[in-house]
Amino acid sequence: MRQIVLDTETTGLNPRSGDRIIEIGCVEMINRRLTGNNLHFYINPERDSEEGALAVHGLTTEFLSDKPKFVEVSAELLDYLNGAEIIIHNAPFDIGFLDAEFARLGVAPFNEHVAEVIDTLVQAKSMYPGKRNSLDALCDRYGISNSHRVLHGALLDAELLAEVYLAMTRGQNSLTIDLEVEENAGQGDAGPIAGALAEVLVMHASEEEVAAHELVMNSLDKEVRGSCIWRTLTAN
Repeated sequence: MRQIVLDTETTGLNPRSGDRIIEIGCVEMINRRLTGNNLHFYINPERDSEEGALAVHGLTTEFLSDKPKFVEVSAELLDYLNGAEIIIHNAPFDIGFLDAEFARLGVAPFNEHVAEVIDTLVQAKSMYPGKRNSLDALCDRYGISNSHRVLHGALLDAELLAEVYLAMTRGQNSLTIDLEVEENAGQGDAGPIAGALAEVLVMHASEEEVAAHELVMNSLDKEVRGSCIWRTLTAN
């Protein structure tokens, strides 16, 4: 299973008003393992960032002026994403910008190039209704360090989101119980929430182990002058 965790940075909040993508970060996982085969672009948006957006990502017009335009990276991006399952936090935002960029090039919408899109914000809201479910909040919840995240960056945020996603879904392939520490303890909250358990793997004892176990049971039978409690429980 090939999954790509994707994030973007933009000049503003609305692609319909002409805001553009300035950074794309992608992190590849195969069978839930990080491969290191990541993809990262800074992109010249051919316009300035809004003041609020610039305060978030810190990517100035001057810094981006010599970077490739979206049209120059689009083919490599689509080839990398093709057929993969895509993981995005607040997917409508990023896909809205990507679709706007593709529309300028006459390229089919984003969803037509990938197998599926998983929105971790939707997942988090379902798992923790009423809680803060930003990427920062989820990092805190799962004990993932983001102390190096002074400004938002697409690749850095994609790397953090990959860790968050694996933590959110780890019950699918481990016996770990994830206990959620309530953010508003003492204010009538329901208390810890246990994560789902995966299918239990049964390891059968060898003939030697069975024989050794039987010797111990026989010894216990002698001590209680009858059948020990373990034989009674097994019989039931």
